[in-house]
Amino acid sequence: MIAQDRAVNGLPARRRVAAISVSCATYDSASMSIIEAAKGARSLLAAATSIHGLSLAATDQEFGQQLSSFDLVTPDGQPVRWALNLLHHSGLKDRVCGPTLMLKVCGLAADLHLGIYLYGSRPEVLQRLVFELQRKVPGLRVMGYRSPPFRPTTHEEDEDDVLDILRSGAHIVFVGLGCPRQERWAYAHRDRLPMPLVCVGAAFDIHAGMLRQAPGWMQGRGLEWLFRLMIEPRRLWRRYATHIPIFLALVTQQYLAQSVLARTTNRNGSE
Repeated sequence: MIAQDRAVNGLPARRRVAAISVSCATYDSASMSIIEAAKGARSLLAAATSIHGLSLAATDQEFGQQLSSFDLVTPDGQPVRWALNLLHHSGLKDRVCGPTLMLKVCGLAADLHLGIYLYGSRPEVLQRLVFELQRKVPGLRVMGYRSPPFRPTTHEEDEDDVLDILRSGAHIVFVGLGCPRQERWAYAHRDRLPMPLVCVGAAFDIHAGMLRQAPGWMQGRGLEWLFRLMIEPRRLWRRYATHIPIFLALVTQQYLAQSVLARTTNRNGSE
C-alpha cells in the first residue's frame, strides 16, 4: 500500500479518508505525475474518486484493496476535499475531478506529442468524444479507442483489447467504465500495460456532450451529486441514498477518533 504520510516516488502524499488513503493532489501535481509516468513508459494507476468510490471501498474489501494499490486517488468531489482538509489540514483549495483532470492531461500530452487511448463507453460516444477532445485540445493525438461490451469480456476479447492498446503506440489510457468497473479493469491490467491508466468516470459522456455537468456554483458548494440526481433520478437515487450516509458516518467516526487521540496525547504530554 502507498505510504500515507509522505510523498512516494514524487507522487502526492496520501492521507486516510474513511477506509482509503486519498492523494493530497492538485490538478498540477496529479497531471504531472501522470505525464512523467507516460514519458517514462511506466505503469501508473490513477482514479478520480468520489464519495461513491470511497464508501464502496469501505464496504467491499476486495475493491478497497484494489483502490488502495492505486498510485493516485484524487479527491473528485468537494466533500472528499473537505474531509481531507478537516481530518488532515491538507489546505487543498480545489478538488481534482475526472473531467477537468482529463482535459489538463490531454493538454500536456498534446504539448509533448504523447498519444492517448480511450477505453470505455459506447461507440457513438467515443466517436463524438474524439472529435470534441481534438477540438478542445489542438494537436492531441488520439491513437485509438475501444468500447467494451456491457458484460464481462471473454479472455479472447480482453486479449484483443490489450493488443490493440499496445499496438496503438499510446502513452496514456483514459478509462471511462464507471466506478468500480473502471478501477477493477485498471487494477487487472496494470502489469500488462506499461503506461498510466487513468480512471475518469463520467468524463467521456461529459466531454462528448452526452451528459451535462453541474453549474460552477453547485460544484463549488459540493452539490454536483444533487444536480446529477435531478438529471438521472432513477439510476442514481439508490447510490446516493446508500453511499452518502456511509461516507458521512465514516468521516465522523474518524474525526471523533482522531480528536480523542489528540486530547489523550496532549494530556499525557502535559503530565
